[in-house]
Amino acid sequence: MENPQKITDSKAVISLLAELFPNCFSTKGPAKPLKIGVFQDLVTRLENDERISKTTLRSTLRHYTNSWRYLESLKENAHRVDLDGVEGDVIDKEHADFAASQLETSKAKVAASKKNAPKKKAPTNKNYKHKVLGSKVKTNSPTKNTPKPVAVKLTQSDLKAGTAVSVKVGKSPMPAVITDIQKDGIQVQLNTGMIVKVSQDQLRLMNHGK
Repeated sequence: MENPQKITDSKAVISLLAELFPNCFSTKGPAKPLKIGVFQDLVTRLENDERISKTTLRSTLRHYTNSWRYLESLKENAHRVDLDGVEGDVIDKEHADFAASQLETSKAKVAASKKNAPKKKAPTNKNYKHKVLGSKVKTNSPTKNTPKPVAVKLTQSDLKAGTAVSVKVGKSPMPAVITDIQKDGIQVQLNTGMIVKVSQDQLRLMNHGK
């Protein structure tokens, strides 16, 4: 029996995930906020599926959770869902505001890129000087009144999947959970649902005390 062909394209992987877990993933229409730690759940459920590697799955989730459609789903009081569509944690205002800020930043970058793109037709007037105007995009930072978590540096024993940490994203630290340890960095899932890769220096161990 031949080995199944590996799927490496993120869009194709998302389509497959939407087919396997229709109550969690989708390819169009409103997205659903994902449960924190959904990457580990996927690894377990797809353990015998040789079509998707962990590396591809990881990059696909990053692509999915950073999409405009997904960021728009992270509304205050919305419920996160697991792979079977079962509702879980509720998104609070802090995480909703952060997702809205990320969405605004992403849209502003695309708008600036389109604005600065060179025109298709070159001017015929020899005296015309073509100028491409650069623009600085101002984005809203996460809520200023967001309390900073009390945190300490991680030890080697803390570097494992499932450890609750805070990660410096922009100016404010955000709660997150370690999902994977790699040679070139540590992958974490923010409480917004987004998956990012960071260095150990950017992480602190969450301390629930005040």
